[in-house]
Amino acid sequence: MASLSDALARAEAASDGAGQTALLASAADKCATQALQHLAQRRDLPLYAVEPADLVAQETSTRSQAVQKARRVGSVAEASALAAAGAGAVLVTARVISEDRLASCALARIVEPGDRAAKGTSL
Repeated sequence: MASLSDALARAEAASDGAGQTALLASAADKCATQALQHLAQRRDLPLYAVEPADLVAQETSTRSQAVQKARRVGSVAEASALAAAGAGAVLVTARVISEDRLASCALARIVEPGDRAAKGTSL
């Protein structure tokens, strides 16, 4: 869980206070991991499981060749954040990698009329 916490802290620091983290999201299979569930519980945030079809439907700003080959998307973190934030979402922070390089995180803004302060988080 330390890697996930570090990636989230780095992404939040890079977001220049662009809003409050509203949820955590990741690929559905990753949401089943104890570390991600524990982080969501510790931060008192809902955990949103993103299905593979929703991941590949997102356009990411960064691309990992390994992730592209395994998941058919450039960044699971960015795609999860965008999918969880919904239609019209925009990245606040592109993929940030933990110091130990074991976790990544991206932040996306939930865009709703009259509410532009909330953001989703993906690990």
